[in-house]
Amino acid sequence: MKTASIGKLLLLVEVARQCAEGELSGATVLGRDPGLLVADSGIWQHLDVEGLSVRDLCVLVSSVSDNLATNVLLKRVGLRKVRHLAESLGLVHTALLDYVRDHRGPADPATLSTGSASELSGLMGRLARNELLSPAVSQQVNHWLATCVDLSMVSGAFGFDPLAHAPSDRDFFVRNKTGADAGVRADVGTLGRESVRFDYAVIANWDASGPDLRDGALSGMRAIGMTLRTIIESAS
Repeated sequence: MKTASIGKLLLLVEVARQCAEGELSGATVLGRDPGLLVADSGIWQHLDVEGLSVRDLCVLVSSVSDNLATNVLLKRVGLRKVRHLAESLGLVHTALLDYVRDHRGPADPATLSTGSASELSGLMGRLARNELLSPAVSQQVNHWLATCVDLSMVSGAFGFDPLAHAPSDRDFFVRNKTGADAGVRADVGTLGRESVRFDYAVIANWDASGPDLRDGALSGMRAIGMTLRTIIESAS
């Protein structure tokens, strides 16, 4: 299925891997590249600062799905390495296919990323258990994901403060990455309280040229979140 910005999760994992293995320093400052500037999600495009550290760029990608930060990081670490990472993790249907673009031509991939719910929920499970590549990589990615401010989908049922829910809110914790595009809403993550945890991936695709089904998709995603909340509250 199309997963919009969910593929940026693979970029974050690759950056964490390169930093852990000494191929890249999180303190390295990368400059704003006008050729990589895109609209829509993100705040770097609205800031004056011309360069940010790799770590800061990862926070921007995790917290607000920053498109410019994504493209700058991707240029530095390499799309080929992100694809190799996905293959090494055994992902068949889940991939980051391209840079973020304002317009996609006939020579460009039709979408930014694709994925399957089973693969993505499994990926989040490995992250939650600190088993994705290494404990250091898993912990770093989980730390970044805790900053995500988009709690409009599955986690919307928990009533979290989107600006202040790390490390926990209402005694729950959430680590998630979302994706949104025309005809796409996707949310993957881990929700839990104490020792009770659910790793989830919920993806909705519809024909963007037809009726706008966004409200129905979001309502269904929050209903799934409410089911998870009820189970977690009764078990913890």
